[in-house]
Amino acid sequence: MMPSKGRERCQSLMPDILSNLPHNVVDVILIHLPCKDAVRTSVLSKKWRYHWCRRTELTLDESLWKREDLLNPTVRFREIIYQLLTLHEGPITKFTLNIVHLRRCPEIDNFIFFLRNHIQDLVLHLPFGIRYTLPSTLFTCSQLRHLNLRSCSIYHPSAFEGFDKLISLELCGVSTSSELLESLISHCPLLEQLVLSTSEDLDMIEINAPMLRLFSFTGDISSICLKNVPRLVEASLLGDIEQAQSLDFAKVFESCSALEDLSLNFLNSEFVAEEGYKVPTRLPFNLNNVRRFDLPDILLVESYKLSYVLCLIRSFPYLEYLKMQVCDEDDSDNDEESTEESLEPETLSDLTFNHLGEVQLGSFIGRTSEMQFIKHLLANSPVLEILVINQQFLDEEPLDTREEIFTKISNFPRASPKAEIVTKDLS
Repeated sequence: MMPSKGRERCQSLMPDILSNLPHNVVDVILIHLPCKDAVRTSVLSKKWRYHWCRRTELTLDESLWKREDLLNPTVRFREIIYQLLTLHEGPITKFTLNIVHLRRCPEIDNFIFFLRNHIQDLVLHLPFGIRYTLPSTLFTCSQLRHLNLRSCSIYHPSAFEGFDKLISLELCGVSTSSELLESLISHCPLLEQLVLSTSEDLDMIEINAPMLRLFSFTGDISSICLKNVPRLVEASLLGDIEQAQSLDFAKVFESCSALEDLSLNFLNSEFVAEEGYKVPTRLPFNLNNVRRFDLPDILLVESYKLSYVLCLIRSFPYLEYLKMQVCDEDDSDNDEESTEESLEPETLSDLTFNHLGEVQLGSFIGRTSEMQFIKHLLANSPVLEILVINQQFLDEEPLDTREEIFTKISNFPRASPKAEIVTKDLS
């Protein structure tokens, strides 16, 4: 065994690896650690003691609070913010505050003021059910590139000139006015991604975003007008519609000439119209670039919902991929026979799929309406290559029932000699 003096001499000669790491390497290590763990690295070495104070990215979440603090987080939050403000060196370019389950929202105005000159990526997920009004200082953050707000209120000052560098904006549960929302979006000239989710009744919102490429909306679809979005490629619309005549897809898709991928989901079960109202057969224009159409929850029976869906399909002449998740009847009191007979053949008579190559049909159980749709699809899709049927729920039926259904489908006439029918459990 080496003598103690020899061991001490060897240890003194060994380089202090942690202390001698380059600053940029340490910064990368700290960025990938939770805030609490990053602060704890101050005990590793004298040279690490204040490294965490130079972090450009910070995340504060509920892990910083003890269980007893959740009822009254204000004191603890002030302590954390005070330490950050007094010890931090240099700019913070990315900041995330996620405190959705706190009972109260602590004061964050001063901290936003502290961030305003350098912040590029700001995420504020505030407590559910509480609409904390963000300070006007937020609208002076001129370096912002990504802004993500949840459960708050925003009202920008009249002097607001816009976020010149913002490329992504996400507003979920944010209280504001239609006019302010329109103004905010139009004052972001580089905006490429926009996510809006609201349960409030808003007036018509015109989306004026010439660089927008991705749009996701949850709310009243009839309140949206994609006024100026010539580069929009992907859109997802999910919402409730009370009156069929209030939905004007011609306005919704007014300038979507570049649209390629659309997902549409009508949420509510009731979808009625005044007596005598008829859904337009098709849009007054074609959307020639749409290649993919996703219907996460659709009922294949006569309804205003289905009529609007068919209106869109007729306006997508170059559709290549169709995905449909079929749902159960809206009215559980209707018996199966009356529901199945409600899809008339003439409803689909003028529906063709000249460029459709792939179809996925989910939640299939062999309803007459489903069988009618599949029969029409196969007969009017000259380049169809594959029809995938999710047999998850059909597997619950007796074997002879399943065999009878698939025998019928396999005997349907096919316009495409390459069309293949595949059944899978996609659960």
